[in-house]
Amino acid sequence: MKYRRLGKSGLFVSELCLGTMTFGRETDKETATRMIHHFLDAGGNFIDTADVYADGRSEEIVGQAIKDRRSEVILATKVRMKVGPHPNDAGYSRKRIMDGVEQSLRRLGTDYIDLYQLHVWDHLTPIEETLRTLDDLVSSGKVRYIGCSNFLAWQLMKALAYSDFKNYVRFISIQPQYSLVNREMDREVLSLCLEEEVGVIPWAPLAGGFLTGKYPRTKEKPNFGRFNNSATGEYMWERKATDRNFKILDKVQSIADEVGKTHAQVALNWLLCKKGITSPIFGARTAEQLEENLGSTGWRLSPEHFKALDEVSQLPSEYPNRFLEKFRRDVIYDNLDV
Repeated sequence: MKYRRLGKSGLFVSELCLGTMTFGRETDKETATRMIHHFLDAGGNFIDTADVYADGRSEEIVGQAIKDRRSEVILATKVRMKVGPHPNDAGYSRKRIMDGVEQSLRRLGTDYIDLYQLHVWDHLTPIEETLRTLDDLVSSGKVRYIGCSNFLAWQLMKALAYSDFKNYVRFISIQPQYSLVNREMDREVLSLCLEEEVGVIPWAPLAGGFLTGKYPRTKEKPNFGRFNNSATGEYMWERKATDRNFKILDKVQSIADEVGKTHAQVALNWLLCKKGITSPIFGARTAEQLEENLGSTGWRLSPEHFKALDEVSQLPSEYPNRFLEKFRRDVIYDNLDV
């Protein structure tokens, strides 16, 4: 396991991050605890959870599992979603964040959170109120660093600019959906992160299991896994079962056969090779899945294999990106000393 600097900070995290959304729901406490310890023993130090995962049970399991190894863990959690029946049990008001951090600290059994993340943009609370609150939490020592998740490019840039203007602590990372079949952040968010030195921690790097190759290549909904008949939102089968995505899966399979790795290991390794990506968050329901995902480290795709995957998964060229690319100075003036 290698380590990478997280955004514009001095914090180093493992190149894989252990996601814990299934802990306390699909994965029982004993299995989850063994998986956390195995991840740490394998060199991982980055663990991600959220206050809403399994109604807070995920945080409790993680906290109990790392209580004797707290100093070696970079612990990340999130706030924003509705956690109760009252009107102030959701969002980013000062009250919600202050209440939320105290509740997370209690469940995690710790007196500080390494990375406290905003789960998704809140259109009601002024970002000024939110950032002032987060700055106070960092000053108090209850939070070490802050990040965000699922932000649009303008939302991220607005937050960064306001933090800089007020000399508040700024986001060091963003947690977006990103994988070979979900590359929407290529349009604006990834270039913004490179420019502003914001670390990228992708969630769903295997597209909810689609890139593992375990699902049938049909447009009919499977009756098992995340894409079953009750799946909604990002896990609707219709969003994944497209001709483009099946072509990507074919390329993943052919490369996996060539290099002697699994589909999941190839898909994760592509992310590890991708410029701007810090640490993909992988989830695992079982110890076997954990072990397979850890097998994506310790090796690298060849440049030819990386390029093949990158090209088959590229988004169609769109305005304004195709227009801006035409006038890049390093293209037009590549023979001049500028």
